[in-house]
Amino acid sequence: MKERFHSRRELLGSLGGGIGRLALADLLTKQGFAATQSPLAPKAPHLPAKAKAVISIFCYGGVSQVDTFDPKPLLLKRQGEAMTDVGPVVTIMGNPGGLMPSPFQFKRHGQCGMEISELFPHVAGHADDLALIRSMHALSPAHGPALFQMNTGSILAGHPSVGSWVTYGLGTENENLPGFIVFTDYRGGPINGAPNWSNGYMPASYQGTPFRPTGDPIIDLKPPAGQGLQEQRKWLNLVEKLNQKHLDQNPGDGELSARIYSYELAFRMQTSATDAIDISKESAATRKLYGVDEQPTEYFGRQALMARRLVERGVRYVQIFSGGGNFDPSWDAHWDLKKNHTMHCGEIDLPIAGLIKDLKSRGLFDSTLIVWHGEFGRLPISERMDGRDHNASGFSVWLAGGGVKGGTIIGATDDYGYRAVENPKSVYDLHATILRAVGIDHEKLTYRFNGRDMRLTDVHGHVMKEALA
Repeated sequence: MKERFHSRRELLGSLGGGIGRLALADLLTKQGFAATQSPLAPKAPHLPAKAKAVISIFCYGGVSQVDTFDPKPLLLKRQGEAMTDVGPVVTIMGNPGGLMPSPFQFKRHGQCGMEISELFPHVAGHADDLALIRSMHALSPAHGPALFQMNTGSILAGHPSVGSWVTYGLGTENENLPGFIVFTDYRGGPINGAPNWSNGYMPASYQGTPFRPTGDPIIDLKPPAGQGLQEQRKWLNLVEKLNQKHLDQNPGDGELSARIYSYELAFRMQTSATDAIDISKESAATRKLYGVDEQPTEYFGRQALMARRLVERGVRYVQIFSGGGNFDPSWDAHWDLKKNHTMHCGEIDLPIAGLIKDLKSRGLFDSTLIVWHGEFGRLPISERMDGRDHNASGFSVWLAGGGVKGGTIIGATDDYGYRAVENPKSVYDLHATILRAVGIDHEKLTYRFNGRDMRLTDVHGHVMKEALA
């Protein structure tokens, strides 16, 4: 009889003993590692909820709150003066200038009387659908850590993104598409790149999958020339058989389990993914609603329309980045704010309003949470005469759709629009609220890592009950 030698991995695994191995296998199954169950299989929420999906509209670079959703008349009265009685003013790009009024006019909209800038005339028509939070604050005024905090809950790299937490907690309702899909701007991605939609320390199945708005949604999606679906199916069956055999011997190999699932998902996506984003099937009226056949709304409108098609098909989390690269291509208006924000708002205003109208017409608005946000806001003082520097002390975010109490204004910044002073809300609070809107208790949704039960909100966060119906 031939003597069989054990590998180091097998030896270490056997040291755990029978009961320990059974317990480990059970834990891995619950965490989504086991190949016998898809890691993205639908899961019941902790709590009753209307929202089943999330569309995150991320305005990368930092939108100026005092030019969009938080009017401050005092800036005009004290134009050019120093901002006083606020303590040290934190800047990123140099010495602060004087108070700078907004070049844009504000008007009241809806039955709620919400004041919104002329930059968003179409979104303003949905004021009664919005829960506007004017008292947001973040930990860092630097793009890198601020993007990480808004996207993952931590200013440090290596943590799962909000989309990963949502798909980990709820799974997805379409086994032929990823549960978490990302669209970036044609001018480039945000600072930090892919870690903004990373799975962090979770299995790879929960990471965001970048889709392209034209052509094949994913590079190398189609099989090689000359290889039919039947041949590809046979090849995948063999690969799965070999991988499953190895996984049975090594139940703790979470990366292998995720890869087995990814092979199957990629096979199914060859037809499903292309169909999901094929907006040529949409009516002329729908395309006009999103502005996909005109400038400057064509690019973002196409992505917003595809986001609707994806949530309609059961995708759990879709994130669209508006703005890319550095400075003017993004919302990072260090100079000529009027030009910068006029351009970017002009790209997204009509498509966002179209998205809201379209979701309503299809009965999807109440089951889809829309989150409009950036990583921070901008200072109410001037930089280079006509720009604004970063501001993490006070900025605006709004929610709409599933579970949201429309026509609501939460909190306030000071008279300058610099710091959140009334009912201040942290990024942790925002994340807790997003999770609650889809039926997840942010304190119960945990993932065991390095001997600790990790949370999106860490040890912080309170649900903004006033934002929810």
